Amino acid sequence: MTTRPRRGAREGDDLDRHWHLAHTEHEIAVTELEYSLFRVSEAFLRWQAECFMAASAKALSGADNGVLHVIRMKERPKGITEIARLLNRDDIANVQYSIRKLSAAGLIERGVGASSKNVTYQVTEAGREVTERYAALRRRLLIELTQSVADSDQQLEEASRLLNLMTGIYDQAARDAATHRAPARDE
Repeated sequence: MTTRPRRGAREGDDLDRHWHLAHTEHEIAVTELEYSLFRVSEAFLRWQAECFMAASAKALSGADNGVLHVIRMKERPKGITEIARLLNRDDIANVQYSIRKLSAAGLIERGVGASSKNVTYQVTEAGREVTERYAALRRRLLIELTQSVADSDQQLEEASRLLNLMTGIYDQAARDAATHRAPARDE
């Protein structure tokens, strides 16, 4: 007698994949992706912070490191709005806090000729040295690991396409949720 997997379980898999968020196979797949995103996001931020610390002996967060690399991207100064847009962030106050920390660490400075109305930031020579050391350490520690995965280039490209698509879907869903937000109730 053959037994069929429970609803929410894959064939040959006795794990219950139901969540309070998921009742159909599609909902289960989306929920498992979201759970993976929680974990990969935290692992990525931890990796960035640890690699940055190893490259610079400075304790900054993974998010701070991301801001630093975006400022250096394409070797041109960027304003806070552009930095936030490139990182898909809307928490401008936290981006500004990262910029203050990076400035205090001597890794970035105001862009040349930046007016008080149109402030841009660029990496300093110290910031360039740290980002170069970070890149070299990243190659040695991370890139070598990813190259050990069979068909990693193709898998990474497919994952990037899916994540970019999901970014747009989540952004649209967030706009829809904001549009339909219930009025705040006084408690």
